Amino acid sequence: MNLCNVNEIRALLSRHGFYFSKSFGQNFLIDPGIPKRIAEMSEIEDSFGVLEVGPGIGALTVELAARANKVVAVELDKKLLPVLSETLRDYPNVEIINKDALKIDYRELIDEKFQGLRPVVCANIPYNITSPLISKLIECRCFEAITLMIQREVANRICAKPSTPDYGSFTIYVNYYTEPEILFDVPPSSFIPQPKVWSSVLLLKKRELPPAEISNESLFFKIVKASFEQRRKTLVNGIFAVFGDRFSKLEIQNILESCGFPSNIRGEAIDLAGFARISNKIDALLRDDY
Repeated sequence: MNLCNVNEIRALLSRHGFYFSKSFGQNFLIDPGIPKRIAEMSEIEDSFGVLEVGPGIGALTVELAARANKVVAVELDKKLLPVLSETLRDYPNVEIINKDALKIDYRELIDEKFQGLRPVVCANIPYNITSPLISKLIECRCFEAITLMIQREVANRICAKPSTPDYGSFTIYVNYYTEPEILFDVPPSSFIPQPKVWSSVLLLKKRELPPAEISNESLFFKIVKASFEQRRKTLVNGIFAVFGDRFSKLEIQNILESCGFPSNIRGEAIDLAGFARISNKIDALLRDDY
């Protein structure tokens, strides 16, 4: 069965009484070159245990199963389970789990399903859970690499540079834990039904060490978040909104200047290393108070 052929897809779904659900963010690939390209560029091999979220009818799953030792595909829509039972029946190294990907304990899953294997993620994920799922996959700190097809605008945000419109707190968050790279873009015509936006395949390689030395990680992210809460305001105002009970605006200006930044700079102009310097300075001052 050609899982990217529109006529065969429609016949398959009709046999199982399946209909697309907007709430699940379902868009199935109809360009056969894309699942193969994703699997190849993910460098999946026999030593890998692959987590897939949102397998759809299995177009990417079969490419992963042909390369990996084991594939665990998480599918929330119960209506797709009989479809996947048919399309993946020739792949004994695939296991389908009917769960919510945002509620899974991934460390526990890896211990149970991928013993002795190198855990990675490779998936065309439902676009309506993109940011929370990326955060969850990153924060569990147990995947060597995460390859995801997501909205192009989100991929651009993750890979954005300072002083650009796409640059923000999520950019810094993802870059702190991983090394992101956009592998290629995918047009809406590659899916059924067609989404209204372009997609991108994004590779996130796990960092063994943060890209900058940070004395207080929680404080660092608090400052980053505050700096982008109101993009039009200066960084002094952003930090003051959070630490106004501890520092005056003049003291915050002095902190920025001691870190090599002008007092009127905005958060969007500062890179991760710059935020690390500011965070470490504020942390040191707060520690001196105790």
